[in-house]
Amino acid sequence: MLRLVAVILLVLQPVAALALCEGDDLIAALPEADRQQVQARAAATPYAEGLLWRAQRGETEITIFGTYHFRHAETDAHLERLKPMIDAADAVYLEMSLEDQKGFQSQLASDPSIMFITEGETLPDLLGEEDWQHFKAEMEARQFPGFMAAKFKPLWAAMMLGIGPCEARNGGMEGGGIDELVGEYATEQGLGSRSLEDFAQVLNQLDSEPLEKQIEMIRMTLAWPGDADDMSYTIRERYLQQQVALMWEFSRLVTLKYGGPTAEEDFARLEQIFLTDRNTGWVDKLLAEAPGQDVVVAVGAGHLPGEIGLLHLLEQEGFTIERLPLLP
Repeated sequence: MLRLVAVILLVLQPVAALALCEGDDLIAALPEADRQQVQARAAATPYAEGLLWRAQRGETEITIFGTYHFRHAETDAHLERLKPMIDAADAVYLEMSLEDQKGFQSQLASDPSIMFITEGETLPDLLGEEDWQHFKAEMEARQFPGFMAAKFKPLWAAMMLGIGPCEARNGGMEGGGIDELVGEYATEQGLGSRSLEDFAQVLNQLDSEPLEKQIEMIRMTLAWPGDADDMSYTIRERYLQQQVALMWEFSRLVTLKYGGPTAEEDFARLEQIFLTDRNTGWVDKLLAEAPGQDVVVAVGAGHLPGEIGLLHLLEQEGFTIERLPLLP
């Protein structure tokens, strides 16, 4: 099963964390053969590097920024770079608009069953004693008490493991990521923000996966022998170097190495849910709503590269794709 850290940071919409945490670069530490493999696969990926792009077709111009949902050292600088583009835009799109985020948070508050197991067996029963104790310790390191960790739905439990312990201890639930800041600035300018999708549908699709698959997602995350803080550090630093495809290929390597006999199938399934289906839906929405307009799109960086990435999909629709400088 895919190492959830990379997926959560790159393509989902979690709460943001202030990046005060250090660590070791796990890609640099790979054995030479493995490092060459992920570098070669990344180099062969369409639009492998870059965070800020312009897609243009006739009078339609789409500025696309690949976000890192957690706060980091250059978050404010990235926002300053985007502000003039937002000022000139007719619309701003996020994975989930600020209004929809608030609505979803209200829904979570009023319906605990979205996030928590409210009847039947809980995680201590589903995981078994050894895995439960391991999971409990990991969650306590992220400041979730055992009684709360026990009741998380498996999907949400795996998501929480995607937040490094250091990040969780240093503001992991306090907000301030670039997605949120873009939405707030667009609102200040009178534009507001629009949703590219109904994110609840994505969660429902994941939650409909067989329970044993969801439990296996937790087990495979726990089976990875590395340090979660190192993983968070690696993803953040490679993001700041704009090496997006390299991060994804590193995730693939870790998955296939530690994911068991169904790893390749599981990776492809999650790639379909997290990327392919969402990207194609987003492009369809933009093609329907944005003709003749100047729009800004801010989505997780993992959605940009690849044959099924936003940039290549737009290119196939006749858009000219141009990489823009991010920082002076």
